[in-house]
Amino acid sequence: MKIIMLSLDSLRADRLSSYGYHKPTSPYIDKIAAEGTLFEQAFASDIPTEAAHTSIFTGKVGLNTGIVSHGSSLTHLDKTPQWLPTLLKQAGFTTAAVDNLYQLKEWFARGYRYYINSVGEKRWIDGELVTSLAKDWLKEHTDEDFFLFLHYWDPHTPYLPPKEYVEPFYDKQRDPYDKSNYSMEPAYNHTAYPFFKQHHFDHIGDVRDTEYVNALYDAEVRYLDDKIKELDQYLEELHIKDDTLLILFGDHGESLTEHQIYWDHCGLYDVTVRVPLIMRWPQHIQANKRVKGMVQQVDLLPTIMESVTKIKGKQFADFSMDGKSLWPTLLGQEDSTHSMIYLSECAWQAARGVRTDEFKFIKTWDSGLFTRPSRELYDLKTDPEETNNIAEQRTDIADQLENKLHTWVETTLNGQEDPLVKQLNEEGLPFKKRIEQVLQQVGLSWEEWSKNPSKAAYDQLVQAKTK
Repeated sequence: MKIIMLSLDSLRADRLSSYGYHKPTSPYIDKIAAEGTLFEQAFASDIPTEAAHTSIFTGKVGLNTGIVSHGSSLTHLDKTPQWLPTLLKQAGFTTAAVDNLYQLKEWFARGYRYYINSVGEKRWIDGELVTSLAKDWLKEHTDEDFFLFLHYWDPHTPYLPPKEYVEPFYDKQRDPYDKSNYSMEPAYNHTAYPFFKQHHFDHIGDVRDTEYVNALYDAEVRYLDDKIKELDQYLEELHIKDDTLLILFGDHGESLTEHQIYWDHCGLYDVTVRVPLIMRWPQHIQANKRVKGMVQQVDLLPTIMESVTKIKGKQFADFSMDGKSLWPTLLGQEDSTHSMIYLSECAWQAARGVRTDEFKFIKTWDSGLFTRPSRELYDLKTDPEETNNIAEQRTDIADQLENKLHTWVETTLNGQEDPLVKQLNEEGLPFKKRIEQVLQQVGLSWEEWSKNPSKAAYDQLVQAKTK
């Protein structure tokens, strides 16, 4: 038995053709979906990357692991929680990863016999490198039972796809650098600009058209699709495709200007918390099937454990998990694993939410770089894009969902300290601190900058500093 998990960083579900997108971003991922099962409503309970992957590998939400933030110096995962690679190693699998999460926190290397760090000379990770390293490893371990985790970063900023991939997604008649186009002004004059200038905008040039940046994102997805195709075809060459449980998932999505979030992954809106999830396992998982009900990333660990038990007869010791096996949905016995999903973030802003099939409620503790009301409520049936906050009009529903959120938090913590509150009290928002550090380099305080964020004024200070 072979298990390959592909983390597709920053890939939002609705930007894939198989999830309804009208542009051809994902022909090969669509093929994999047709050969297996696609989950239409899969969600990340905790965002962004660090918190999401910790939940996936423990089968527990951040409130139970204590990992609710990203880039915080306060967080540490002790060795008490069960860890997916460790469990599989103990079950006799050769475990390997092509990944760079170890750069963030040490626990992401736990349980691997082989940890191949994908960090290269550049800040970003190219899918070509990840696929190449994976193929080299696969060639040497074809005859073994293995678990291989691959972390692709291509849809993550900076969006730098090969030029030939951009053309199908951007109108040739448009000029992305036309200075009469002012659509980029909200992004360039946002409080997050100093960070994204360094990590995104300086790499893509003086773009003036938001549609061009979105086209770069689509092109990145299309490029990723080709890298996945190369990997999958190699499985066929090695004659191990039929023996392989293949899992594709997004750790979180990406906001492409929605909710005043410009090419980043914060906010508990569906563009960020709804993720692609596709599973293929010939002769075990039904082909061309779509699961319509809500599932969570934390469901992956118990699903893999049950898969190993089915094939290898390996029994795992019982331990507490927040996830539920997806096998009842894969077999058509159920259509979801959860009727209500709790959401959390603590990086650019600190908020928690509750999502049902009908409503989304969001409670904000600290809005960080954004202007947010303390309570948001969206009717997902009539307002799927979450643009009309009805918290004040439907206080009955908002109160009901807030009470459910409060009860869940209190019950889960069971008297323990709330890690989100601890983060805010002791260190503040990690990404806000990043902005403050960048501002210090040009002699600006957060208070000065946040009152009047201006690209022109900031760029002038940067130029003066570099002279």
